[in-house]
Amino acid sequence: MAHGFHDGPRSLQDRFDTRALADRIDELLVRDTVSEGDRAFIEARDMFFLATADADGRPTCSYKGGEPGFVRVLDPHTLVFPNYDGNGMYLSTGNMLVNADVGLLFIDFERGHRMRLEGTASIDLDDPLQEEFPEAQFVVRVRTRAVYPNCPRYIHRYQLVRRSRFVPRAGCLTPVPEWKRSDWALDALPAHDPARHPGERDVLGR
Repeated sequence: MAHGFHDGPRSLQDRFDTRALADRIDELLVRDTVSEGDRAFIEARDMFFLATADADGRPTCSYKGGEPGFVRVLDPHTLVFPNYDGNGMYLSTGNMLVNADVGLLFIDFERGHRMRLEGTASIDLDDPLQEEFPEAQFVVRVRTRAVYPNCPRYIHRYQLVRRSRFVPRAGCLTPVPEWKRSDWALDALPAHDPARHPGERDVLGR
């Protein structure tokens, strides 16, 4: 089995009589590779949720957004995504350095589909793929362990209004987030942060 259910899920499966169903799903739908259909779904997404935990198992979950295709499937076992400038805390990616196990959740809110992917993350600050993502600080590679669809029944339907104007794009200046210009933040910014001296960059609240 892909998951090798431990006592936690087994106890609830037995309590609610879903052990046979769980085993069937695990046997038939869970793979350790990304199929061509999975690849098309993943690379069409403009966001996903990322779950990580530190060395003591304390979890965090973060949202990652970009242009469609910012998550790339390199081969059936490997995907990659960029890390853009954020709030400077590096909670998710910092966790990867001490606990490489990660979970990714991809959702299509317009059509009501979702996919889970679990694997092992790695960060190489000299990864040659970094040059292919404008303004990426580094890229993250994930070696897949389990890839499987997830029940779509509770997905609320949303339509895209607009994509974030902060997503880096080749050939244009990325706006500065307004919060970085706040008194409490400005003097703590890295020396090279464009928010210190925005110049021709727009300063936007969101």
